[in-house]
Amino acid sequence: MQAVVIAVAIAAAVAPALPAGAAPPLPIATAECGPGSAPEPALQGEVPAADRESGRSTRGYSCNVVRLGRYQGHGGGITSSSHDHCAYMGSMFPGSMVGSDTGVAVIDASDPSAPRRTTTLRAPALTAGTWESLKANRKSELLVGTGVPLLTGAGLLAVYDISDCARPRLLNDVVGTPAAPLPITAHEGGFSPDGKTYWASGVGPGLISAVDLSDPARPKVIAHNLTALENHGVGVSADGNTLYLSHNFGGMSIWDVSSIQRRDANPHMRKLSQLDWTSGAFTQHSVPVTYGDDEYLFTVLEGGSGGVKLVDVNDPRSPKVVNELKLEVNFPQHQDRALASSMGGGVFAYESHYCAADRPVNPTALACGWISSGVRVFDVRNPKQVKEIAYFNPPAQTGRHLDLWNSPHALSSVIGAPFISTGGILASLADGKFDPGQALGRRSGRAFTDLSTDWCFSPPEWRGDKLYVGCSDNGFQVLQLTNDVYTPPADQLSHVGS
Repeated sequence: MQAVVIAVAIAAAVAPALPAGAAPPLPIATAECGPGSAPEPALQGEVPAADRESGRSTRGYSCNVVRLGRYQGHGGGITSSSHDHCAYMGSMFPGSMVGSDTGVAVIDASDPSAPRRTTTLRAPALTAGTWESLKANRKSELLVGTGVPLLTGAGLLAVYDISDCARPRLLNDVVGTPAAPLPITAHEGGFSPDGKTYWASGVGPGLISAVDLSDPARPKVIAHNLTALENHGVGVSADGNTLYLSHNFGGMSIWDVSSIQRRDANPHMRKLSQLDWTSGAFTQHSVPVTYGDDEYLFTVLEGGSGGVKLVDVNDPRSPKVVNELKLEVNFPQHQDRALASSMGGGVFAYESHYCAADRPVNPTALACGWISSGVRVFDVRNPKQVKEIAYFNPPAQTGRHLDLWNSPHALSSVIGAPFISTGGILASLADGKFDPGQALGRRSGRAFTDLSTDWCFSPPEWRGDKLYVGCSDNGFQVLQLTNDVYTPPADQLSHVGS
């Protein structure tokens, strides 16, 4: 529990309350669940304490979604990726080093009712644990992962050709692994849209590096920038000239990286602006989109019940938040209840993590992994009036800790308190909306995780009316939207932003 105390102290320092008198946004309009649904019984996004205790959460919840198939394996790591009809399940240290079938599992989902593992990728970078670095690029048909045993890794990077998606081929089998490690730190990572640059981002010491993949067999670092411990995930503009860098402690910065995109001599990053906020912490990544002539980001926060912020970046020197997407369970008046139900569920509770738009231009839908709230699907045709149309919270894998050695949820089960949500709790306290009596429910004494929910970290990737998604305990799943709540646009192009 010492780790929990330390984390709470950090969150208290970096996640101040909402400004006095500030009006919070309204919750996203709830989905209307049609036939075949098994709706949530309580707040939007909540898995109630009673359902966790009774075992009801082991049946999961759904609204206008059915699960067609699953490959569970030993868990889905933190974030997974996909290309064509295949998925790549992130690896988690130390299970990735000592279990059977160690490394990144390759899943063929050409039959969505029966996804199957075709092979396992075992480059040193992938067996060291990929954390949030495993990304695929559609244009270059490359898969890249970096080695991250715990929070930050250094040096290891693997590049695979995934033109035959079910049978990836390691390209940098000499240079860069492991005899010639690259001068990078790693935790997160992502591609520029053309697939020629991979951005390796390390939590500490705050270094972000541009890795040139023009010759994918010989990756080389062409630029570095030290950003004072603010690094997390990224988003990249469609032309590759602008980088949206997430801050660990809330907020984001915007960088001109055009000299890197052009491959100038001595290329560099130039900071254009920084945007900070007090609602939420640990900004995860950004999904750049355009509506007509307007440029926005869906910027996701993984801590403090920050949800997803809609950021206007028409003027990259003066970005501004114009909307916030939150579930009912994320609001200040419900933080006491959220704590009461999520105790014993692990360090994460009802937090957003990674999202994917169904196309980068005039997107119609956004699908997000919302950790213990499962997969959430939103109508974003009007980004300032978002409504939920579907969700799927997979069956809890209660009691299966030993089977799931590739699940960060199972591996972190020694800590049951949701301390990543601390910033939201503190804001609720400061606003006079937190009732300690409500928070001290039947689960308040649980110090260890009982896997009474799953953790859905990965971006749900669009495939027509289907979604490819990886969750920590349930592994890779193919979901299908039902009840005519979504019509795929003809030019659908799943878009994570990096």
